[in-house]
Amino acid sequence: MAERRMILAALAAIATLPLIAETSMAASSTPGTAMSAHDFSFDAIEGGPLPLARFKGKAVLIVNTASLCGYTPQYEGLQKLWHARRDKGLVVLGVPSNDFGGQEPEADGKIKEFCAVNFAVDFPMTAKVRVRGPDAHPLYKWIAQRLGPREGEPRWNFHKFLIAPDGSVTAAFGSAIEPLSVELGKAIDAALKRAN
Repeated sequence: MAERRMILAALAAIATLPLIAETSMAASSTPGTAMSAHDFSFDAIEGGPLPLARFKGKAVLIVNTASLCGYTPQYEGLQKLWHARRDKGLVVLGVPSNDFGGQEPEADGKIKEFCAVNFAVDFPMTAKVRVRGPDAHPLYKWIAQRLGPREGEPRWNFHKFLIAPDGSVTAAFGSAIEPLSVELGKAIDAALKRAN
């Protein structure tokens, strides 16, 4: 019996070796060498590349989104924020993710349609990605490295990160912080002043 346990333990250890190597390589490659958020790129929800370098000189509010969440009505506030401040240099970037409660199960086309029909969303959105854990998009790993796991990892849908015009991550806001809140507005104003 003891011999069987040793064999099983050895097999389990061997089975995890490629996974450990693969995870550490993925976690250290792009996020570890990136100097700013502008070094990352997503796929756009409608297809094609969406490099964050496109937003150099602008403040970017990055929000992981979901269509079936109690916070989903925040899409309305995000759209209002985008409409009110885009001419001042703010970009709202929606990042659909199914990481929390399976609340974004649809494919990109359905997500885009849902946002357009229900909230008239026209701010940029990425294709659906993972935002936490070992398979998180490299930008989210980079943010976690910069802010630490407590502040730098989304805890639920509609978690917000503010990227300054120079590409540095300046603040994190939990899901309960509304897009039109005073707290978020002040942080955006401060980031926008850095652009001038």
